[in-house]
Amino acid sequence: MTIHMVKLCVGADDIDDLEAWQARLMKKLPAPVHHTRMFPKRAEEMLKGGSIYWVIKRAIRVRQRIIDIRTVKDEEGKDMCELVFDPELVRTYAQPKRPFQGWRYLKPEEAPRDLKSGAEAVDLPADLDAALKNAGVW
Repeated sequence: MTIHMVKLCVGADDIDDLEAWQARLMKKLPAPVHHTRMFPKRAEEMLKGGSIYWVIKRAIRVRQRIIDIRTVKDEEGKDMCELVFDPELVRTYAQPKRPFQGWRYLKPEEAPRDLKSGAEAVDLPADLDAALKNAGVW
């Protein structure tokens, strides 16, 4: 079974900020990475097609496929988890998400759908986007 991860994209105002941050990172590394203290217990399931879903401005807006999860050392020699992502950012329909610390697992059936190829993301506030979907307008 596949499982996903959801994480706040702290410091990013929009998807372009995330893209620019990762572009700077990839000048030094072959793929974008993110370090976290906790190693996921369900790493095997995440490596079976799982993605990280990034929360930007209180909504999941974009995802990246997780291609590797490994242990690395920080500057003090402590073990950390390094998540390695596919560089492709896949925009999703906005799904409201309240703030939380760290990261959480996300079941595939609870993940927002990808925007269709060629569809443009409308950067609406997540609550307005959800209300339009609930009303059948969106």
